[in-house]
Amino acid sequence: MDYKKMKAPTNTVTRDMNQLSESVGNVYEMVRIIAKRSNQIATEMKRDLDKKLQDFSSSSDTMEEVFENHEQIEISRFYEKMPKPTLEAIQEFEEGKIYYRNPANMEVDE
Repeated sequence: MDYKKMKAPTNTVTRDMNQLSESVGNVYEMVRIIAKRSNQIATEMKRDLDKKLQDFSSSSDTMEEVFENHEQIEISRFYEKMPKPTLEAIQEFEEGKIYYRNPANMEVDE
C-alpha cells in the first residue's frame, strides 16, 4: 500500500450516515463493511511497520544505540501522523473502492 497517496483526512470529519449508507441500504451493514476494511488496513500497516523496524532490532541495546537511532524515530513518527485506518476505510467507501457482497442477499441459481 502506498501510504503517501492516501487522501483521507487526518482528523475527524462529520458525515451523514444515511447518505453514506444509501449504496448498501442499511447503516449497520455499512458500518460492518467499513470496520472490516479498517481492520485489513490496520493489519497491513502494522505488518509494514514491523518489517521496517525489524532492521533496527538488536539483541543487546546500549544507551548510545537507543539515543542515536533517529531513523527508527522518524519511521515511527511517519506512521503516527498518517490517517487512522478507520478514516482511510471511510474514504475508500465514499470513493467506491471497496468491493463487498452479502451472501444472504445473493440469489441461488438452480
